[in-house]
Amino acid sequence: MFQRIFLSWILIFLLSTAKASHVVGGDITYTCLGNNTYEFFVSLYRDCLPPSQGGGNPAALESDNPAFISIYNGNTFFSFDSIYFYDRENINPDFSNDCVNNPPATCINRIRFRFVKQLPASAQPYTLLMQRCCRNETINNILIPGTTGATYYCTIPPGICNNSADFNNLPPQIICINNPFIYDHSATDADGDSLSYEFCDAMKGGDPNDPKPVITTNQLPGLVPVNYRTPYSAGQPMAGNPVVKIDPVTGLITGTPNIQGRFVVNVCVNEWRNGSIINTTRREFQFVVTNCSKAVVALVPQLPLEPNTYAINCKNKTVTFTNNSLGGFSYFWDFGVNGIADDTSNAFQPTYTYPDTGTYKIKLVVNRGTTCPDSIERLVKIYPDFNTAFDFVGLLCPNTPIQFVDLTNSSFYPITSWLWQFGDGNTSTLQNPVNSFGNFGQQYNVQFISGNSVGCKDTASQILSVDDVNVFAGNDTIIVKNYFYQFNGTGADNYTWSPNTYLSDAFVANPTATFPDTGLYTYILYGTTDKGCEDYDTIRIRVADGPYLNVPNAFTPNGDGLNDFFRILYAGYRRLNYMRIYSRWGELVYQTTDFRKGWDGKYKGRDAEFGTYFWIISANDINDKPTMLKGDVTLIR
Repeated sequence: MFQRIFLSWILIFLLSTAKASHVVGGDITYTCLGNNTYEFFVSLYRDCLPPSQGGGNPAALESDNPAFISIYNGNTFFSFDSIYFYDRENINPDFSNDCVNNPPATCINRIRFRFVKQLPASAQPYTLLMQRCCRNETINNILIPGTTGATYYCTIPPGICNNSADFNNLPPQIICINNPFIYDHSATDADGDSLSYEFCDAMKGGDPNDPKPVITTNQLPGLVPVNYRTPYSAGQPMAGNPVVKIDPVTGLITGTPNIQGRFVVNVCVNEWRNGSIINTTRREFQFVVTNCSKAVVALVPQLPLEPNTYAINCKNKTVTFTNNSLGGFSYFWDFGVNGIADDTSNAFQPTYTYPDTGTYKIKLVVNRGTTCPDSIERLVKIYPDFNTAFDFVGLLCPNTPIQFVDLTNSSFYPITSWLWQFGDGNTSTLQNPVNSFGNFGQQYNVQFISGNSVGCKDTASQILSVDDVNVFAGNDTIIVKNYFYQFNGTGADNYTWSPNTYLSDAFVANPTATFPDTGLYTYILYGTTDKGCEDYDTIRIRVADGPYLNVPNAFTPNGDGLNDFFRILYAGYRRLNYMRIYSRWGELVYQTTDFRKGWDGKYKGRDAEFGTYFWIISANDINDKPTMLKGDVTLIR
């Protein structure tokens, strides 16, 4: 008596643990061996993640073995079998070819049951079914999935030795949200029957109180579809844009899922013979849509000022494509030529010559045909020929207006944009602008960019050398009458002095002169270059009666370029013995023996104080007669 009570308690415990949600999907296929004998394969897909990661309870997984198989002939019970598993394995997620850095944890285990059964000839079809509860609790597209079981079944048509269709591939375990999804769910039929595909209802079966029912009722139990959560349905089991759909002819499932989660998908493959459906094979599975961190990125660069445009070729019709994609192992290019099929390439960075002018939409697909590819589209514009050129009119002289002329040649008009960069900081968007270059003897890189209405742009450039003309007649000076003076003009190729009074030659750069009378003489030096550029400068010569020293009484060393130095103006002196400057306290702050130098108002590297300073000058005139002068100067800041 105690042993019966103990065994009953163990049975209750095992059944309660078997209620855990772990069923992912299943299918049943069969082969006709002849003589009304069939070999059946029942596959059950289970979530084998540990319970801590939301997977199935290990006790529930173990309780799937053996499988309880019921067979009905027509609507009448035929047999019940308890079948132990044929094999079991964890299914490889096959995610190595996908574009995901962060695949979610997944573990799908398939347990298969194989058995051979003779089914006596009958005018009624046979139905083989198995029920199991429960499904994964995180399913999004059906109501109360954690307590909703599943029924997996197949039918054997009467009067023929039929083989069921057999699916070619296992469904993907992981799909990336917002990525184009392509999966081949096709099947093969050993009899050569025509096949068609459709999404169909997933069926309920079993419940938490009886998760693995023994079905021996006299009549075939009714098949009840699961309750789909709005807006999902059997025909639209997943959300997508474009919508997820199955091709009825090829079995190819395509679309772009746009909602994360787990979705029950049931695919029915119908066998057609002589225009009629003789059998339907069903497979139920869960598709997991996750937010993937993409390791594969399709990337073709674009022009900075042309949205979504890879290239505008205005020279010829050949384009070499740059591929900046990441993580890819295969590449498919479609160059966007309508009406032909050979405008494609599998090269990493192909080159393609377009047959005609126009705008084309190209597409690059990385890892095409996997469950998680990536793609990108760009525009390519082919509009040859377009060539930018320009010329200019005028002398390349400093501060002289130069007229620039657009000489762009284009097969497609109008020309719509112009950008001139003259190399001196000036720019213009006029077609034919005017610019002056201020610096003599300098080269300027002039760049010109023009564009037309179809997006062509080209750049032309020229180095322009502004003529080196900068006439200098010399510094103003003071001399003594009847003293020989040498002019020294520079900055041109040809010179003319005006007036020519007292000059030895008015048409050379360095004439000589002797002035017999005192006074102020002003000369203008006109200079031209061999290229025709002109300039002029003025020199003033003060002629004194004898040796001349002029010492200022104030200066302002503030860096404005005016009166910044305390300097001697002299004439008729051959040597400065010294010029010494003292502070009011008798401290020597500056001294020199060079007439050309002067005091900059600094002492020991710092600005000297505002105030009065005293100076002493000793010099010898042209007759070597010494002269000494004393005085004071005011430093003003």
